[in-house]
Amino acid sequence: MRALSVTAGLALLATSTTLISTPANAADPVDVNILGINDFHGRIKSNGVEAGAAVLAGAVDQIRTAHPNTIFAAAGDLIGASTFESFIAHDKPTIDALNEAGLEVSSVGNHEFDQGYRDLVDRVMAPASASNPDGGAAWKYIGANVKMKASGNPALDPTYVKDVGGVQVGFIGAVTEHLPELVSPGGIADIQVTDIPTAVNAEANALEADGVDVIVLLVHEGAPNTDCATMDDDPTSDFGSIVTGVNDKVDAIISGHTHLAYNCKFPVAGWAGRPVTERPVVSAGQYGYNLNQLDISVDPASGQVLKIDQSILPLTTKQADGTYKANYPVDAATKKIVDDAAAKADVLGAVPLGDIAGPFKRASRPKADNSGTEENRGGESTLGNLVAEAQRWATESPTAGGAQIAFMNPGGLRADMLGNGDAYPKELTYKQAANVQPFANTLVNMDMTGTQIKAALEQQWQPAGSSRPFLRLGVSKGFSYTYDPVAKTVTEMWLDGKPVAADKTYSVTVNSFLSTGGDNFAAFATGTNKQDTGKTDLQGMVDFMAEFASDKALPVDTSQHAVGVAFPAGAPAAYHPGDTVAFTLSSLAMTGAGDVQDSSVTISLGDKVLGTAPVDNTVAPGAPDDEAGTASVSVTLPSAVGARELRVTGDKSGTTVLVPVMVKKAGSTVTATVSPKTIVAKKTRATVSVEVSSPSGASGKVLVRVGGQSQTVKLTDGRASVELAAFHKAGKKTVTVRYLGNATTKRSITTVKITVVK
Repeated sequence: MRALSVTAGLALLATSTTLISTPANAADPVDVNILGINDFHGRIKSNGVEAGAAVLAGAVDQIRTAHPNTIFAAAGDLIGASTFESFIAHDKPTIDALNEAGLEVSSVGNHEFDQGYRDLVDRVMAPASASNPDGGAAWKYIGANVKMKASGNPALDPTYVKDVGGVQVGFIGAVTEHLPELVSPGGIADIQVTDIPTAVNAEANALEADGVDVIVLLVHEGAPNTDCATMDDDPTSDFGSIVTGVNDKVDAIISGHTHLAYNCKFPVAGWAGRPVTERPVVSAGQYGYNLNQLDISVDPASGQVLKIDQSILPLTTKQADGTYKANYPVDAATKKIVDDAAAKADVLGAVPLGDIAGPFKRASRPKADNSGTEENRGGESTLGNLVAEAQRWATESPTAGGAQIAFMNPGGLRADMLGNGDAYPKELTYKQAANVQPFANTLVNMDMTGTQIKAALEQQWQPAGSSRPFLRLGVSKGFSYTYDPVAKTVTEMWLDGKPVAADKTYSVTVNSFLSTGGDNFAAFATGTNKQDTGKTDLQGMVDFMAEFASDKALPVDTSQHAVGVAFPAGAPAAYHPGDTVAFTLSSLAMTGAGDVQDSSVTISLGDKVLGTAPVDNTVAPGAPDDEAGTASVSVTLPSAVGARELRVTGDKSGTTVLVPVMVKKAGSTVTATVSPKTIVAKKTRATVSVEVSSPSGASGKVLVRVGGQSQTVKLTDGRASVELAAFHKAGKKTVTVRYLGNATTKRSITTVKITVVK
């Protein structure tokens, strides 16, 4: 691995990192200041750590005032997967806000293609007009590795060049090579995405030949983690191939896509002996949390880079009380754009989507100090399951992946879905649905084996040191599972009543956050054949309501999809008919205020009811998990053997739990006595008394055989008596007594001796 160094001071503010430019004399270096963002995703409103577009614009204005030779650039995904205020207006507010902030150039990201290549070119990049009211990006979108499939010609301009104080500054754009997997194939049917280093190096050579002094790569591809020490370890990886494969003509790399903030630099072999020997590789994270700053000092006569200072500028700072304070002033013009968009969104958000028959709520629990209730992300909820089902339905078509199962992370649910009105059914509005899912994640479909799905479910138990020890995933209709809360393992899974096979592949949909392993659900990142459908989670819910709630109110599914089943220590691997089976159930209760809860469960095997058990719905204060709703089950198994499923049914919720048990035939013991033990040949007879015992009861027949004699007799209450025929010859005789067994009891055998005298 090559040596590298990491710049310090990630939390430094602009006031401590920017330099004041002075008019350049002929020999004076020119300071070029480049500010970079990535993965903004329409986060125009201030939201805590998300500074919002007005503060972003204010930061750029302040830094540009102090440093006139500033270029504001980006590494893609500025629009798409946006929050409601931007999403509802087709991202026009984001476009206007970034125009106001003075954004000059950006690589394309995959989300720029959410609505297809033609939408990007004909709407987003085209000037705003009466015929194009939702477009008008004033900045230049570039993409060197985006080609027309038929001709190989550029589908976008590959580069952008600006003169800054006599210094030519060039930008090369590139998008992730996984673009075809991340957007709807139909939207980019005419587009070919080529190898990033090859495309970039060709353009870098051309820019240098044209006399460009400083070359910066804007690439919508990023590091998988923030560890600079390992970022270039694998030159075959998506990002390692860029860090190691881009040639020495490129002076800096501003990246994105993985939503991580890093501020690294790497030696460049071709720069030996130059004033600068290390190339910055940076990313600002996501959602306008930060700005990257590259302060590049250039000799205007030779075009040589003399110095590069690099830093990350946080746009907000978290206060001691948990709130966030903006580190830069608010730009008034941008604020008006945001405020107008928010006001229009409020009006548009009032549009009704349909009726709901009852409230869909998140799980809750009493606070640890019993001062009220709070959200519990460890609990299953009617809302989480609804959202998962809407996302499965939204991606069930073959073109969207043919989803069979969907999962929803609890942290993505930011409000209960309650509707408007005094009594249910109530009307649900667009804004209310948006408030539930404000992150504008897209829906990602993938293939997962049963083993991978099991691994994902077991990652609900979070790693040590996590902010929450347990995160319950919402699951779609038709999928259910049981788990052992002590062992923290998933024990059984079913899809539409059939067991989920470990080696079978299933089509699974999650949001884009989960798809890359968010919330420590690394198993979702291992899914194959991934397809980012380009549809936001909110749009999925809107379409779902139109389909299922326009004519009648959408009912609330109150059943639990995940239930804990724990057998006592020492429980046998298999049972016998007549045995007692005991186990405890947990997670039987939804815990949102007013949620339907069971008072008892019924246990049955086939059509036979074996018993009932009361349910305790107490929620412990501060409980971080999903164990509320417990029951202790103890039932006697009837006369049935083989692999069986006990069915546990809630009396109110509709919850159904299948508990597999193996029932085997019980063993048996046959004993026999003979009277008298000594008999006279041809004169006296012996009687054999037989008794069979078994845990499941003994019934059926016994076979008694001695010499040439053989008799079969039926047991009565486990007993039988057989009179043997007279023997003609003296000697020792062995009587074999064989119990022939029955449907629930195994066979057994014994022998007894008789002495025959003359």
